[in-house]
Amino acid sequence: MNDCYDVIVIGAGPAGYVAAIRAAQLGLAVACVDDWVTPEGEPALGGTCLNAGCIPSKVLLEASELYDKARHEFADYGVGVSGVGLDLPAMMARKDRVVGELTRGIAGLFEANGVRRIAGRGRLLAGRRIEVTAARSRETHTLEAGHVVLAAGSAPAQLAVAPLHGNLIVDSTGALAFDAVPGRLGIIGAGVIGLELGAVWRRLGAEVVLLEAQPEFLSMCDRQVAQEALRQYRRQGLDIRLGARVTACAVEGGRVGLRYEDGQGGHGETFDRLIVAVGRRPNSDGLCAPDAGLLIDGGGLVHVDEQCRTNLPGVYAIGDLVRGPMLAHKGSEEGIMVAERIAGRAARVNYDAIPSVIYTRPEIAWVGMSEQALKAADRPYRAGLFPFAANGRARALGETGGFIKVLADAGTDRLLGVHMIGPHGSELIANAVLALEFGASSEDLAATMFAHPTLSEALHEAALDAGGRAIHRVSNKKGTDFKSVPDSIYQRGRT
Repeated sequence: MNDCYDVIVIGAGPAGYVAAIRAAQLGLAVACVDDWVTPEGEPALGGTCLNAGCIPSKVLLEASELYDKARHEFADYGVGVSGVGLDLPAMMARKDRVVGELTRGIAGLFEANGVRRIAGRGRLLAGRRIEVTAARSRETHTLEAGHVVLAAGSAPAQLAVAPLHGNLIVDSTGALAFDAVPGRLGIIGAGVIGLELGAVWRRLGAEVVLLEAQPEFLSMCDRQVAQEALRQYRRQGLDIRLGARVTACAVEGGRVGLRYEDGQGGHGETFDRLIVAVGRRPNSDGLCAPDAGLLIDGGGLVHVDEQCRTNLPGVYAIGDLVRGPMLAHKGSEEGIMVAERIAGRAARVNYDAIPSVIYTRPEIAWVGMSEQALKAADRPYRAGLFPFAANGRARALGETGGFIKVLADAGTDRLLGVHMIGPHGSELIANAVLALEFGASSEDLAATMFAHPTLSEALHEAALDAGGRAIHRVSNKKGTDFKSVPDSIYQRGRT
């Protein structure tokens, strides 16, 4: 085995494997060290996202939604079904099959691009050396690199008051592998992970209670979107309790007893299963030897600059290890940027145009600044909103809940943020990301032709509404004279 490479990447999740492939495409000798193993003990690429996060959760969300629709909604479409039943083992088998196909696909990409795959745990030593502990034999050997990319990802955060316990108290990974639908399911945390997992098991028949310590629901979202989401999710049967701080937890008789406090005092609950979904923590523990000198803050994040360079020459860190949202696509773009820079090219990541998605039903998606953030910054803006209830395609789909909101600078009309809750928001948000990336104005969107009938027309109408001239809704706004907007905002290469 070669012991010296141009680039060594530690971690093969969406940040690491993308960095490794791009570096190899640029002609560099690359090795990728990763310690993920399947429940069967086999090495697998893709990290948490492909193996126990993004992909398996979306497979189960899709399957559970189809099951729920077959039971409760198909008749309204004129589709009669009978004898609808749940085959949970088959559903889980499909999830595992999809995961396996994708992780094997990454292995194929490594081979095709000449990336050396090394199964084991990597640790950064001084002088850009990497100590690798083999996954099975536990033997160690040392590699050398011209550049090192740390992409070890993150793991579910633990809660001292509710330690994991077999299959009764689990984290997000365990919640994707239940062998039966719990009768009563408790979830600590009503954030992105808690809501998505709660949606899966509620659709499959569980009674779901989410306990959220924060008094505000989905504080990272636009307030109007969060309020609509809370209304719809509660109507779907998710019991969401805010300001609920868990104080005690115990397993007894095959069930989980829990105590929590809120504004009304103390309460007790009993569940068949409990999921701890209180966020994630960077996998920086043991990532580097003490004498390597890598700067890591108290929360476990590796210190980096805007180009993801650490304090050590030739050492980069990306993805969940560093500042910013813990999102797979953010890590992937950082991986590409770092590979390009190592190869001597110019590259950057626009951290102001990172899309975020919650894959519930309806989906929530956003990019840019929220309305409350603009108010806090005392920045004048215009808002345009269009409800899916007035969209023809949404009516045809039977998915009329929610809306799209467009926020634009009051002076220049430049787009500042787009927020949506509704059908296929995860796909629709890409239009808004492109608009922000190219410095578009709300008038640019308003002047763009959208196909009819499509859900994307709601974005068009929201942009029109920002100027007080939506066509398919009544608006009390005064129309905007866009001739008063600086010409430079409409020119290519906007500043």
